[in-house]
Amino acid sequence: MDNILNDKKAEYFLPGSIIIAALLISGAWIYTGGPKINNVVKNEKNETGINNELAVLENVNPISQDDHIRGSSNATVKIIEFSDLECPFCKVYHQTMRQILAEYSGRVALIYRHYPLEQLHSKAKKSAQASECAAELGGNGKFWDFLDQYFVITPSNDQMDMSKLPEIAQTIGLNKKQFENCLNSDKYISKIDEQTKNAIDSGARGTPYSIVISSSGKKYQISGAYPYAEVKAIIDGALK
Repeated sequence: MDNILNDKKAEYFLPGSIIIAALLISGAWIYTGGPKINNVVKNEKNETGINNELAVLENVNPISQDDHIRGSSNATVKIIEFSDLECPFCKVYHQTMRQILAEYSGRVALIYRHYPLEQLHSKAKKSAQASECAAELGGNGKFWDFLDQYFVITPSNDQMDMSKLPEIAQTIGLNKKQFENCLNSDKYISKIDEQTKNAIDSGARGTPYSIVISSSGKKYQISGAYPYAEVKAIIDGALK
């Protein structure tokens, strides 16, 4: 009798386990934008014979003086990263990018653009505005200082204590009151919305999402928080 009961329990438990596993996988898909794709290797082509994945990368807006650039603007390889400040994978990837920039000093530059996933992280858009206010008050350097501090402090997944934003600004040497006034103005919402739209138009389906651009203009896609070794391999290819 005990064996029969155990068999019945197993029958009920197995479908439940499958459902839970499926939910976990789907969650990872949302966060990372699906499976990782190295150097855009899909062979899907449209009626013109152009690779669809390669074509969509061409939608990314060109780098301009309005961008936040870390590293030399004359770097051989440039990485445009679309990121969400409350994404846990972005927090990890931020450190990967810092390591890459340190190793390839002068040869690689990082351009940060906003892609807050509001359906998952309701605080991400306000945090993105905060980073723009840091840039307004202190220039490009303070923008990156703000990001560095933010990723250190935030627990991610929409758990950031928003009262910490002015404290971060003050910590990096900005006027707290001016920062709060800027943040309350919501003046950077349109910029963030435009970058979010361009991220989607350029193939992003999750964060972080990066487009590596070589000196010849060739583009490589990084969907997700690739580990350091994989990012390095893509950059080495772009440098050649």
